[in-house]
Formats: sequence, C-alpha cells, structure tokens
Amino acid sequence: MSLDQSEAPDFTLESTAGDTVSLSEYLDDGPAVVLVNRGHWCSFCAEQLQTFSEVSYDLWFNDNVDILPVVTDPLPKVTEMRDRYDLDIQLLADPEGEVAEQYSGTEETSHGLTGIAGTYVIDEDGTVQYEQVADHPADRTYGNFVRYYIRNEYEDPFSG
Repeated sequence: MSLDQSEAPDFTLESTAGDTVSLSEYLDDGPAVVLVNRGHWCSFCAEQLQTFSEVSYDLWFNDNVDILPVVTDPLPKVTEMRDRYDLDIQLLADPEGEVAEQYSGTEETSHGLTGIAGTYVIDEDGTVQYEQVADHPADRTYGNFVRYYIRNEYEDPFSG
C-alpha cells in the first residue's frame, strides 16, 4: 500500500515527553516527518533517529517542521531507547502497531509484532509528499536528505 500523494492517516500517541501527540495538531504549524521504527532493539532505527535528532532543531526553527518518530513498543521501552541514544527528539509509543499498520505496515518477527520501517514527509495540508518503506533492515532515509528535500520544495535535491 502506497501513501504517496494521498492524505496521511491522523493519529494520537503517547510521547516520551509525558503527553499525547496528534499528527493533525502538528500540521497546523507546518510540515511533519513521520518515522515508523521497528522497535527499541533495532540498531538501524536508532542510527536513523540520530540523523533526525541532529537536524531536528534546524528543521523546527527554520522550517516549522516537526519530527514524529513512531516506535512499535510500550512507552517505557521507547523512553529507554530515547535515553540510551541521547536523542534530542521525543519518541511516540505505538505498542499495538496500529499507526505503523496505517503507514508502512507491520510484521511478526522474533521480537513480536513490529512496524516495517518507513519515512514519510507530510506537508501542512496533510498530503504525503515523500514515502520510503524499507526493503532491507538497513534501508533508511536519513535526516539530512529530508532537510534538503523539504527546502527544495518537495523535490529530490540530488536528481538530475
């Protein structure tokens, strides 16, 4: 299922900041990046999150872009992941995989139900402008690419 150029499903999840976060509320201020992560144990997910953590303040300050990482684990495990990797972004707990299922999908693994890793850039109208779903565990879109993608008016800055 591809969400490219379709309306992003809204969601509300618990955040590691101690509140609940809704996609639609963040889109009131500007674009958002939704990252679906496999779980707190996923080193490739942690590496990707670190690249978004590094550009998150710049994107928020200069472009009103919020980073919304969705992790298919209960809140305590997600909080532990944030702290272990010293992330400057808050993570969202999706323990039942309901949000992941609406985006990139879920799969049953040795770690239980996990999300399939995906990256989504959603404009302020709620339209998915960029979608990348991992074909391989290490297949990820990194923060710096997304920063340039948004600043290039949703066009690949490295094509052509």
